[in-house]
Amino acid sequence: MTATAVNEAELVGVQQLTFAKALTLAMSDAMAADTSVMVFGEDVGTLGGVFRVTDGLKTRFGEERCFDTPLAESGIVGMAVGMAINGMRPVVELQFDAFAFPGFEQIVSHVAKMGNRTRGNIRLPLVIRIPYAGGIGGVEHHCDSSEGYYVHTPGLTVLTPSSVEDAYILLRDAIASPDPVVFMEPKKLYFSKATVDLDALRARYTPAAERGGANAAPSSIGHAAVIREGTDATLIAYGPSVAPALAAAETAATEGRSLQVLDVRSLVPFDDETICAAVRSTGRVVVIAEAPGFASMASEIAARIQERCFHSLAAPVLRVTGFDIPYPAPKLEQHYLPGVDRILDAVDKLQWEES
Repeated sequence: MTATAVNEAELVGVQQLTFAKALTLAMSDAMAADTSVMVFGEDVGTLGGVFRVTDGLKTRFGEERCFDTPLAESGIVGMAVGMAINGMRPVVELQFDAFAFPGFEQIVSHVAKMGNRTRGNIRLPLVIRIPYAGGIGGVEHHCDSSEGYYVHTPGLTVLTPSSVEDAYILLRDAIASPDPVVFMEPKKLYFSKATVDLDALRARYTPAAERGGANAAPSSIGHAAVIREGTDATLIAYGPSVAPALAAAETAATEGRSLQVLDVRSLVPFDDETICAAVRSTGRVVVIAEAPGFASMASEIAARIQERCFHSLAAPVLRVTGFDIPYPAPKLEQHYLPGVDRILDAVDKLQWEES
C-alpha cells in the first residue's frame, strides 16, 4: 500500500478537511465501493488535477481507473458516454468552466438526451465535474459562471456545493445517480476548511443504507437547505455566493436585522417546496449569484418565487448578480462579484418603509 493510500485510510472520525479534500475522498470512497467508477480528464492522473482534487487516485486505484486524457473536451465527454452505455460510471473533469464549451455539443446532444431518445432503455450514470466561477484572480476562460447553460438543458441534473460537508455528500450522490450530473465546483472554495465527521458521512453510503432500503439516507439531489435562520428577509444563494450571503447576514445581525440564508444546492431538480416555505416565512427575498443576471439561474429563482409566493411577498424579489459583461480582469473582479455591501444595499431596498 502506498503512502497516499495509507493516509486516506487513516482519515476517519472527526477531521478538518479542505473542500478539495472532501471531493477527493468522495471519489476515492465511491471508487473503493464500486469498481465501475472511473475518473479521467486533463491532468487528473499524474498531476492530481490543476487544483489537486484527484490527487492520489491514480496511485491508489491504478491508471486503468484514474487516467489522463488528451486535451480534447469533446472526446472526453464522448468517451464518458460510451463507457456509461457499457456499464461504467465515469467521473470526468473538464478542468475550467469555459474549457467545457468544446464538449458542450456532446453534453447537450447526447448526455442530456440519451435517456429520452431511448425511452429510458439507456441511462447514463456519469458525472461531469466543472470547476467554475470567480474569486481566484483568473483571466477569461477561467472564471465563467456557466451554470445557466446546463440548467436550461432538460435531461441534466445540476448540483453545486458550498460547504465541505456538502462537497462530499453531493458528489457521492452524483456518482450514485443513474442519470447524468453536471457537478459545478466553486474554485474559490477549494482550500476553505471545516471540521466534519467522516464516519457519519460515510454511513450514508454503507450497504445497509443503499438507495431504496429501509435505512436509506435521503439523497441531496433535489433538496435545498436553510443554513441560517432569520425572520426579516431571506437571502437565496448557491455555490460561491453562499459565503457572501452568510457574511451579509452576520453584518446585518449587528445592525439589528435578522436575515435567513438558504443554499439552493440542487439547481436541477429545483426544490420549490423548501424555497417557497422559506420565502413565505419572511416575505422578503434577495437572490444572489455570481453569473450575469440576464436570463440566468437567478432570474429563474425570482420568477418561480413570484409565481408561487406572490401573496406572501411584502416587496418585489430583488437580485444581486454579476454584471452583464464578460468576466473582468483580476484587478477588477472584486467590483464584479456580489459582496456584502451590494447584498445589504439590496436588503435596504425591500420596501421596509411600507411594511
